[in-house]
This record gives sequence, structure tokens and C-alpha cells, in this order.
Amino acid sequence: MIRKLRLASGLLLFLFVTAHLLNHALGLISLRAMELGAEATLYLWQTLPGMLLLYGAFLLHLGLAFVALYRRRNLLRMSRAEAAQLLAGLSIPPLLILHILGTRVAESAFGVESGYTYVLLIYFLYDPLSGWQQVAALLVAWTHGCFGLFFWLRYRPWFVRWRSALLALATVFPVLALTGVLAGGRAVQRLAADPDWLAAAQARIGFASAEEVAILARLENLFLAAFFGIVLAVLAARWLRHVLEARRGRVEIAYPGGRKVRVLPGTTILEASRGAGIPHASLCGGRGRCSTCRVEVTRGLEELPEASEAERQVLERLGLSRRVRLACQTRPEKGLAVTPLLPAAATAKEARSAAGHLQGSEREVVILFADLRGFTSLAENKLPYDVVFLLNRYFRATGMAIEGAGGRVDKFIGDGVMALFGVQGPLETACRNALEAARRMAEAIEEINESLASDLPQPLRVGIGLHLGAVIVGEMGYGAATGVTAIGDAVNTASRLESLTKDYAVQLVVSEEVLRRGGLTESAGAAHEVEIRGRAQPLAVRAFADARELPREAG
Repeated sequence: MIRKLRLASGLLLFLFVTAHLLNHALGLISLRAMELGAEATLYLWQTLPGMLLLYGAFLLHLGLAFVALYRRRNLLRMSRAEAAQLLAGLSIPPLLILHILGTRVAESAFGVESGYTYVLLIYFLYDPLSGWQQVAALLVAWTHGCFGLFFWLRYRPWFVRWRSALLALATVFPVLALTGVLAGGRAVQRLAADPDWLAAAQARIGFASAEEVAILARLENLFLAAFFGIVLAVLAARWLRHVLEARRGRVEIAYPGGRKVRVLPGTTILEASRGAGIPHASLCGGRGRCSTCRVEVTRGLEELPEASEAERQVLERLGLSRRVRLACQTRPEKGLAVTPLLPAAATAKEARSAAGHLQGSEREVVILFADLRGFTSLAENKLPYDVVFLLNRYFRATGMAIEGAGGRVDKFIGDGVMALFGVQGPLETACRNALEAARRMAEAIEEINESLASDLPQPLRVGIGLHLGAVIVGEMGYGAATGVTAIGDAVNTASRLESLTKDYAVQLVVSEEVLRRGGLTESAGAAHEVEIRGRAQPLAVRAFADARELPREAG
């Protein structure tokens, strides 16, 4: 709830700042355009509901900032972007208070007409120093808002495509606003050179008297004292919490490689990592949005507090196992051991990938291996273009056959292919799908042979091996070469069965367990027993001269 309130109030305030900047930019047209724009954009905010909404959002966002300041365990260990956003947020109230008192309060209490002419006269004629202060306030508020949007949006799929355009907008908006203010200020200076215009403007505006200005100054001092008093109170509360928690002892968090960190109870795992200088991914800055900080709890899971509703939603959305927690949201009270699941430099793409079953799990799957027979000799007398064309035709046909039957193409290796069935779902369904894929592949090869009969010196022949067994499935690799794959003895066995198609002069060799689990109870194919290295007992397999012999009921 706190996260949603902070986001909603921040978006409302950012909308107000954006409208303000656009209004400033109208100074590039004329001073009159600025005045008319202000009447239109400020109309809503000057109504009672609008003022309650705006100032309520400001006070709520400020209050939640103090809460975040209190809850953060380590103020020294944070990214530069997070530090910049925190400092910018705490700088906004002291910078803005003078502008609020000089406009809204002066208008309500003393009847001042606080339009652009009034403000620009002060900034460019009477008190240029306050003008520079408001320039700083504008830039700081805009920067703080942009950082907030960045932390909120940067792990979303579309953000990478639009990042450059958004950065350009983030730069252009304040530049146009400041240029518009400068143009409006120069227009006021030119007009103020006429004593009659200046006198009429002063009479219409009704500038505050010296006594009224003194009242506003006292109010400013009171606000600044209260603001910095609250900041000091929060820091004092942090110190007191530290003292009280230190009496309860420390919690030991163990990391891979034997690294251990002792922290106060209630410290998040992410804060523990940062405090100890252990690299730990966190794209959203510890707000529980991106999931890049996720860890697998290898010891002490039962002693952890239950995940909050916000954390649970993130974990369920990604399909993560119950042993996985968000490091930024988990506050251990007792010792535990964790393993970060993403590299410290994780990207937004990695944040969205690797659901629970892909992070590294042992499961039974069906593995398919297929390889073209005699393709090397077939390609010797063909042009490179023809070889590539033929291979792509073969890869497309086999890939569509595998995916059409519910499998996952793992990789293409030379003129061979490896596929997985049952990464998710029942094993019986995986067996049926794998048999159906083999049948479809055989049909696809026959179609290629028929369509390219005049171009091929001999028909394409393929050998297919199918086996099921326990493997480790997960996303493996590096950089762009990362993909879902499986490793284990069952993979090697499936490859061995594919090689046996040469010895038996058949198209398909499949282990009997796949046939049985796939629902083929009737005797089919030629039975063999194969010695497999590492297995105590021979493996019962069946060989099919043509995979199209498989009944369609297997699919």
C-alpha cells in the first residue's frame, strides 16, 4: 500500500510540474501567452478539491519520503542514482517554500495578484536571487520526478525501445521552460522601463507591504525549522532503533563462496549485501518492483517472515518457487543462507526472464535429437547459397514440427537439432507430443524431398532419437548466447539413440518408456536392448524404419 501511495502521489506531483514547465515555455511566444496558459492550467488546482488533492499529494509524498528515510538501513551504500533522487527529494521543500509563500499564501492572505507578471517582476527586477532559487527548485523537482519514473519504468519491456526518446523529452522540457522564463523576464524588463506601465502593474498586483513581507519571512523560517527538525528527528529515530536492535544481537547471512555478513535483525538482505560491499542486482532501487534482487534461500527459509502481499504478487507473476524471495523486501530475524539468482549487472530483460522452472530445476523431460544423414557429402558440390537455403528449409520444417507438437527447440547443432518436451506440464503429455513431433518431422522431410526432387541428387534422410529421464533444466549461457537447455545423462542417452539409427538403418529409435508413457501399449517397431555407458541394465528401445509409422493417436 505504501508503495502504491508513493507512486500515485508522485505521479500527480509530476503531472503538476510538467504542466508548469509547459506553461513556462509559453514565454517563448509572449508574456500574454504565459498568463493565459496559467489561467487554464491552474484553474483546477485553485479550486478547493484541486488544492486539497495537490497539497495532500505533496504532504503524503513528503511523509512517505521520511518513512523511507527511516526504514533505509544504510545511507552510505546506495547507487548514485538513488542517492541523487533522495537528495533531490529532500531539497525540494526548502527550495519551494519561498515560492509557495510568495504566491499562494500572499494571494490568499494579502490579496496579491500572483500571476506571471508579478513573479517575473520579482525575479528579474526586485529580487534576482530568489529567481535563481526557483530555477534550482524547478530543476531539482524535475530531476527527482524523472528519477522516480526511471526507477518505475526501466524494467518494462517497451522502455528499452523508448529510452532515448524519453531521455530527449526529459532534457528538452526544462530547457524550453527556462528559455521561456528568460524570454518572459526580458519582456517584463522592457515593459518596466516605462514608468507608467510599472506603476499600473504594481497597482493591479498589489504587492505585499513591508510588514506583510516580514510575516512571510517568519513563516518561511518556521517552515524551514520544522522541516529540518523532522529530518533530524528521523535521523535520531534511526540511531535509537540501531541502539535497541543491537541489544538483540545480530543475524548472520551466508552467501556463496563462504562469505558471511552479520547485520542487525530487520535489515533487508539487499541492504546487508550493499553494506558488506557484495555486488547485488537491484534495478528499481529496492522498491520491490523489478525482482532483479531475488535470491534463493538455501537455509533458514522456515524462519523467515511471510512475504508481503506486494512481494508475493511479484513472485507469483514470475512463477518463482517458494524458496525464492526478493532481497529488498525480506528482513530476516534469524540466520539464513542465500544465493543471488541474477548477476549484479542484470538487465531489465533478465528481470523479466527465468521463471521458476527455468532458474535451474531437476525434472523429467523427453529429449529429442535429430540429425541429417550424409548431408556433408550432399553439400560438397553445392554453392554456399544453396547449402544455406537447404539447411534453413530443413530447420524451419523441423522447428515447426516440434513447436506444433508442443515442444521447445533447444538448439540447432550443425545439421542437427535438439528439442525438449515436458519442461512444463505432465510427462505423459510430453511423451505423446514428442512422438507426434517425430512423426511430423518425418512428414516434413518427405515434403521437402518432393518439392526439391529436381535439385537434390538424393533424398534427405534424417535420424531421430527419443528418450526421457531426469535432467537439470534452466537458462544457461552468457549474454546473447543465453537460452533454455538441459544437461544430464538422459541428454547423452537421447543423443546415443539418434546415433543408433545409423546402425539399425532406421529413421527413429525411441526408448520403450517413452512409448509406454505416451500411450502406445501395442507392440510397435523392432525391439532392441542397448548398452548405455553408466547404466547397470540395458535400455529397451524400439526402432522404426519410418517415423510416419507412428499412429496419430500418439499426438
